[in-house]
Amino acid sequence: MRSINYALLLLGCLLFHVVGTWSIPLIDRDEPRFAEASREMIERGDYIVPHFNNQQRLDKPPLAYWAQVVSFRIFGENDFAARFPSAVAAALVALSILGWGKRIGGDGVGWWAAIIFTLSLQTFLHAKAAVADMWLVLFMTTAHWAGYELFFGKRSTPNAQRPTLNSETLGWWLCFYVALALGFLAKGPIAWTPLLMIAAVKFFVRDVDLAKRFKFVRGILLMLAIVALWGVPALIQTQGEFFRIGIGRHVVGRSFGAMEGHGANSLGVYLLLLPFYFATIFASFFPWSIKLPALAKKLRRDRDKSRLRAPGYDGRVDIYLLTGTAIIFVIFTLIKTKLPHYTLPAFPLLSLLLARHLVDHPQFLKRCAIVAASIYLVVALFVAPSAARAFPAAQLFRQIRDQLRPEIEFGAVDFQEPSLVWYFRSRIKGWMTPLNSANAAQFMEKGGARFVILPTTLVAETFPDLPAAWKSFTTRGFNIAKGKDVDLTLVLKPD
Repeated sequence: MRSINYALLLLGCLLFHVVGTWSIPLIDRDEPRFAEASREMIERGDYIVPHFNNQQRLDKPPLAYWAQVVSFRIFGENDFAARFPSAVAAALVALSILGWGKRIGGDGVGWWAAIIFTLSLQTFLHAKAAVADMWLVLFMTTAHWAGYELFFGKRSTPNAQRPTLNSETLGWWLCFYVALALGFLAKGPIAWTPLLMIAAVKFFVRDVDLAKRFKFVRGILLMLAIVALWGVPALIQTQGEFFRIGIGRHVVGRSFGAMEGHGANSLGVYLLLLPFYFATIFASFFPWSIKLPALAKKLRRDRDKSRLRAPGYDGRVDIYLLTGTAIIFVIFTLIKTKLPHYTLPAFPLLSLLLARHLVDHPQFLKRCAIVAASIYLVVALFVAPSAARAFPAAQLFRQIRDQLRPEIEFGAVDFQEPSLVWYFRSRIKGWMTPLNSANAAQFMEKGGARFVILPTTLVAETFPDLPAAWKSFTTRGFNIAKGKDVDLTLVLKPD
C-alpha cells in the first residue's frame, strides 16, 4: 500500500508539473541556453563540455544537460522535452519530502509537506522551467534528509559515544555524500551548504560524536571522487577554463558583484537589498507564506524549556529545519547577485516545518491547496497559451520554418537572444552570427541562402533597395530578458 501511495504522488506531481509546458515558448535567456547546449551535446557527441552556438558554455556543470539529453532521446528536441526533466526532479522532491515527513511526524506531516512544496508559486514556476534549479533542490533535499537521519536516527550501538556504520546508517551516509556530489554536478558549490548546516546544528544540539557519525574525511573524499569523474576531464579539455569561469566568474563573481543586472553594485543599494529574500518569500512561497508570521510566533513560544520537554515533541527537529532554512537565506542575502528563486532549496525545509505545525488544521490546508491548484491549472492551461504570442523568436520561426533548409545561414542585429538559436537551429545546421546595422547588408550579400533578423525600424536603412526575390516577415513581441517591447523583421534571401 505504501508503494502505491508513493507511485500515485509521483505520477500526480509529474502530471501537474508538465501541464502547459508545451504551450509557451522557452523563455530567454536561461531556458534556451540549457536546451540548445543539450542539443549541441548530442550533435558533438561531447558530454563533458557544454557548448552554446558553437562556443563553450562553462558557467554550469553538466547534470541538467545530461537529463535533457535523455529527454530529447525519448521525446525529440522540443520545448516539452527540454522542460520535462525539471518536472521529474520536482516530483522526486515531493516524494523525498513525503518520506522524510513521515519519519518526522507521521503520514499527515509527510503528505501535507509534499503538497505545500508542490503548490508553492516558485515550485510551480521552476518545475516547468528548462533549467538546473530543481535538480539542485532534489539533491540538497536528499542531503538534508540523510543528514537528519545520521544526526537523529537510531544509534548502531548502545553507547552513543561510539557509533559505527551499520547497514542502515551506511546507507544514509552514502546517500548524504553522493547527494552532495550530484548537487554540485547540478549547479556547483552551493549544493554543499548541508555541510555548513550540519556544523551549525551541532552548535545548537551539542552532539559530541558528530564527526564519528558523518566520517567527514572519508565522505568528502568520496564526494570529490564522484565530482572528479566529470571534473578532471572537463578541466583537461578546457585547460582549466571550466574552473576559472564556472567557479571564478559565476560563483565568486555572483558573490561580490551583480551579474546581468540582477542585484546591486553600489554599497548603498546592496544594503538596501539585504532584506530582499525576506520580502520575496511571501510571493515565492505563496499561498503558504500567509502562515509564516504565525509560524514564527509559535516557534518562539516553543523555545520555552517546558515546551521542549512536552511528550511527543522533539525541539531538535525544528532546530534542524530552521537552521537549514536560515543558512540558505543568509548565504543568498550576503551574495550581491539576487533572484527570487535562489532560495528555492529552502522550500522543502519550510514545507516540512509548516506541515509539522499545521497538521492539526486540515481545513485550512485543504482550502489553500484546492485554491492554489485551481489557479495554477488555469494559468497553465489557459493563460500561458495566450501569452505565447508575445515571444518574437518563436513567432518568426513559425512563419518561416517551412522555408528553412539545413545549409541556410542566419544572423541577428540587436535582438540576439538565445531563443533565436534554439528555435532556428532545429532546422538549420549552422550557427547564429551576431551582426550590427553596419555589416548586416554585407552579410546578406554573400552567396547562398541566408536571412537576418533585425529591428523593423532598421530595415529601410539597412536594405534601401530590397531585391524583389527576397522575402520579409515581421512580428511584434516582448524581450523578457531586457524587459522591453520589440518589433522585429526577418529578411530572407532564398538562394
